[in-house]
Amino acid sequence: MSSPVAHWHAEHANFARLLSLLENQVAVFHEGGQPNYDLMIDIVSYLRHYPDRFHHAREDLAFARLVARDPGMQGKISRLLQEHRVIANAGDELLALLNEVADEAIISRAEVEAAAATYLVYYRHHLATEERDVLPRALELLTPEDWTAVNGAAPAGRDPLFGDESEERYRELRRLIMLEASGAQAR
Repeated sequence: MSSPVAHWHAEHANFARLLSLLENQVAVFHEGGQPNYDLMIDIVSYLRHYPDRFHHAREDLAFARLVARDPGMQGKISRLLQEHRVIANAGDELLALLNEVADEAIISRAEVEAAAATYLVYYRHHLATEERDVLPRALELLTPEDWTAVNGAAPAGRDPLFGDESEERYRELRRLIMLEASGAQAR
């Protein structure tokens, strides 16, 4: 089994890929084009479902154990936990707007773009802070017993997009991610 921190790095990389795909679609929207709303909805739906149920549950316990070992991390960890809630709320707002747009409701571009920008900026900043400030300390300070508890913190479940077999709903999204990856390797 790879280290829990390596697993987190991999999940963060997957989340960042999705944020980039979302950002590309928002750029099409901003330019007045016709973005793939279904793709955008799938991205935000996945990011609202999987990280909140599985990834953040493990992080929350690891963060608590990290603060117990290094109380100086309390401020940064408290901010990250708050960001989990802010990102969830921003994701819910963006998802609601995207569903309305997909249902052909009249929504101002500025409102959709502002919601998308808020979501993207918060999420990217959050991932960067965890990668830069928290994961190295967790790797340094948490014990094997801590990691065992962390791994048991999330309910059993599989990743519906990046797991061994993606769910039907996410097959198109997975195909696009694979195309993007093969294009990046060919460059």
